[in-house]
Amino acid sequence: MSFTETECIKCREDFPALQRIVNGNRIAYFDGPAGSQVPKQVIDSISHYYRTFNANAHGEFITSLEVDRAVHECRETVAQFLGASNGKDISFGANMTSLTFSLSHALAKKMQPGDEIVITQLDHEANRGPWLNLQEKGIVIKEVKLNRDGYIDYDDLEQQINKKTRIVAIGYASNALGTINDIALARSLSKEAGAYLVIDAVHYAPHFPIDVTKIDADFLLCSAYKFYGPHVGILYSRPGLLDELPTDVLRTQIQDAPFRIETGTLNFAALTGVTQAIQYIASWGRGSTLRERIVTAMQDIAVYEHELGRFYYDNVREIKGVTVWGPDFSDVNRAPTISITINGMNSKEAAKKLGEKGILVWNGHFYAVRAVEVLGLVEQGGLIRTGMLMYNTKDEVERLIQAIRFSV
Repeated sequence: MSFTETECIKCREDFPALQRIVNGNRIAYFDGPAGSQVPKQVIDSISHYYRTFNANAHGEFITSLEVDRAVHECRETVAQFLGASNGKDISFGANMTSLTFSLSHALAKKMQPGDEIVITQLDHEANRGPWLNLQEKGIVIKEVKLNRDGYIDYDDLEQQINKKTRIVAIGYASNALGTINDIALARSLSKEAGAYLVIDAVHYAPHFPIDVTKIDADFLLCSAYKFYGPHVGILYSRPGLLDELPTDVLRTQIQDAPFRIETGTLNFAALTGVTQAIQYIASWGRGSTLRERIVTAMQDIAVYEHELGRFYYDNVREIKGVTVWGPDFSDVNRAPTISITINGMNSKEAAKKLGEKGILVWNGHFYAVRAVEVLGLVEQGGLIRTGMLMYNTKDEVERLIQAIRFSV
C-alpha cells in the first residue's frame, strides 16, 4: 500500500479548513512550511479536553489525574514519533524557539569564554539567534558558509569544528530551500570534537520519519504545528543529558528530566492534540506497533509529496523570468519545499496576487534571514515559498503553476 492521489482525496475530508472559498476559489494551502492545517481528530481532542477534564496537573482528583495521564500519553507518543527510548526523553514548551533559548542558557553555564559554537548560514534563526546571543559571554560563534546551490559547504563545516567546539547547531532540513543536511557527517565531526549536536528538525519532521537513536542526536527539536497538530514545541534530549544541565527552573518544579526544562504550566489541551496528530499520521501506515505505523505512513506520504514537489519544480523552472533556488529533485533526499523568485516582481507582490486567487504561499525570509542575505535576495523581498503536504493535490499545483505563468 502507498499514499496516492486517492488517499489524498480521502484525507482531505478530515481537514475542515480545506473547504474555505476565497474570491470564488477553493483555498489551496501551500503555506504548510509555516504551519499545517489540522484534522478534525485533533480539533475534537482539544475540544474534548475543555469539555471534560480541564484542570492543572499533579492533583489528587479525577480531572487532574486525567491531565497527568494525557501528558504522559503525549510524551510516550512523541517518543514513538521520534524513535526515542521513552517519554522521559521528551520535554515540551511554547514553541521550538523558546526551548532553544532555554537549552542555550543551560549549556552556556557549562562553557567558558573562548569556547566555540558552530552554526550555519542556512539555518532558521531559531537555531542561530539563541547561540549568537552567547557571544556576550565571550563564547565564539563560527558560521558555516552556504553555497549558491543551496547546500552548506561541508569542507567549511569540517574546518570550523575543532577541539574548542562545544556545540554544533544544525538544521535537519531547510525551511527556505528544502535542503536536507548531512546529519551523519555533523554527528561524526561533533563527536570527534567532543561537542554536543543540537538538531533543528522543525522542517524535517512533517515530511520524513525521524530516528533520534539512529542519528545519535544529543538534542533534537521540532514543532507539532508543522505536522498537523497545535502549537507545541518539542525537545528530545539524549537519556541522562538533561539531568546534567543547570536549567532555568523554579525550585517548585520537578527537577528531573523531562520536567527540568519546562517552565510554568504546560498547554494541556494542546498536548492532547499533539497525541492525536501523531495518531492521525499513523492511521495511514501499516504494522503492528505505533512506531511501525508512523514510519510506514511517513515513508509513503514522503513519496507522494516528493512527486508533487518535483512536478511543481520541473514546470515552474520552465517559466521565463522564474528562478528556482535550492537543490533540484534528482535525489529523493530533499524536502518538498520549493522557493522561487520572479524577475521584476517583489516577492510580497507576487504572494499577494496569488493569495487573491485563493493560492496561499509565503514570501520573505521565513526566519532563514541569513540564507536570504547570503543569496542576495533581500532587496527583492526574499523568496516565494511553496510547500507540499499530504492534503495537497496535483490539481492545486497546476493552478499554482498557471497563476505564476500569467503573473510574469
